[in-house]
Amino acid sequence: KVCFGVDLGGTSIKFGMFSADGNLIEKWEIPTRPGESVFQDVADEIRAKTAEHGLELKDLLGVGIGVPGPVQENGYVEVCVNLDLRYTNFPQRLSKLLDGVKVVATNDANAAALGESWHGGGQNYRHLMLITLGTGVGSGIVLNGKVVNGARGVAGEVGHVVVDLEEKEHCKCGAQGCLEQVASATGVVRHTKRFLHADPDGEKSSLSKITDLTARDVIDAAKAGDELAQKSLEYCMEFLGKAIADLGQIIDPEAFMIGGGLSHAGPFLLDIIVKYYKLHSVFSKKRVDIVLAQLGNDAGIQGAAKLILD
Repeated sequence: KVCFGVDLGGTSIKFGMFSADGNLIEKWEIPTRPGESVFQDVADEIRAKTAEHGLELKDLLGVGIGVPGPVQENGYVEVCVNLDLRYTNFPQRLSKLLDGVKVVATNDANAAALGESWHGGGQNYRHLMLITLGTGVGSGIVLNGKVVNGARGVAGEVGHVVVDLEEKEHCKCGAQGCLEQVASATGVVRHTKRFLHADPDGEKSSLSKITDLTARDVIDAAKAGDELAQKSLEYCMEFLGKAIADLGQIIDPEAFMIGGGLSHAGPFLLDIIVKYYKLHSVFSKKRVDIVLAQLGNDAGIQGAAKLILD
């Protein structure tokens, strides 16, 4: 018996084939074709890989899917912008194409959090929250070893909690001052550009000579001692540190895990986040771990498979 974990992304679909005891047998990915074709593409891959291993669909324990959008408990998704899909039931649609194989879906960040809890940096914790810092800010909550989905599938969507009341620009969600606008890789770049234009000494920064600025540029400059880069990172990560402190008092996890592209900065970035977490935390500053995620791009398929093996 085997199962599949699937991570549906806007640019690629990642697959993992797992044994009944949770070992990864094989992983691969294909380009995403947004729209209705995504269901057939996933079904075709699973059918082909099952046959390749000399198995039949009846040998599958099931298929778990991480979806880039809120997933209700019954698998229904109202909107999935990255896949250009609305008002659809992912498990129902895919199961029909796989002759009734069990299919379970959750939000992609929830799947990643469950994956880290199972085989990643969260193995020693029953209660954790994963926050991913990439193009946006994603998050997933695992309590008692189970994903917290919520009534409408939006539990833990910290990226769109308003943290900056001074922000004048609108987030892609329509609000102003979302955590995603300041603590994502995109947010770090945006605020660094603001500092470069507003600071009289901005031209002295090594970043002023870079035309296509990236978050990696900002982090590398900060590590090298560039004062403006350090100032920008400190500014952005204080919002995240405070948000983590607030979340700690609401969900009371044992650990917060930091993942996504920005987390590649390692302990350098983590130390800044921890500093501001401790500054703003009231009750839990000595009892909560803030650690780096470990599974990278595999977290989603791992967590999706765990949905089935649970």
